Amino acid sequence: MRRLAIALLLCGLWLAGCQPQSPQETETARVVRVVSGQTVEVEFAGEVETVRLLGLDAPDLQQVPWGEAAKMALEADIGGKTVQLEFDLETRDRFDRRLGYIWLDGTLINERAIARGHGLFASRPPNVKYDTRLQHARDRARILGLGIWNPDDPLRQTPSEFRQQRR
Repeated sequence: MRRLAIALLLCGLWLAGCQPQSPQETETARVVRVVSGQTVEVEFAGEVETVRLLGLDAPDLQQVPWGEAAKMALEADIGGKTVQLEFDLETRDRFDRRLGYIWLDGTLINERAIARGHGLFASRPPNVKYDTRLQHARDRARILGLGIWNPDDPLRQTPSEFRQQRR
């Protein structure tokens, strides 16, 4: 089983190399508030905008302890910092939030959150620029049992299922 896990991890690394390793066209923004493990407010082009991280479905804040852990990790990574925003084909969601990838010092923050087990990979076509990288990050976290994948305390309901149930 361990050999299979290592083989899958190596295969994922190879596949991740097929996608861009650094941001393409970006815009600079300052993170003014981390709302949740997948949503931030940034000062961008002279205005404060809400940005939903693409490819990431983080636990709801009501999903204790995972939601708060995801928010705190994102806050520690980018809170108050100047970041690069990269957009994909659709730039806004139905709630009028900006949709984007956040980069800090060459690190794709969306990928880092998933790799640490602070959320699930969630493809959002047509915004699929980094899907292979994000899938690999999910596989790594899952194999290593990180965050929501911890076998002693796993997340038992996806964030989407949780939100549906609460409606």
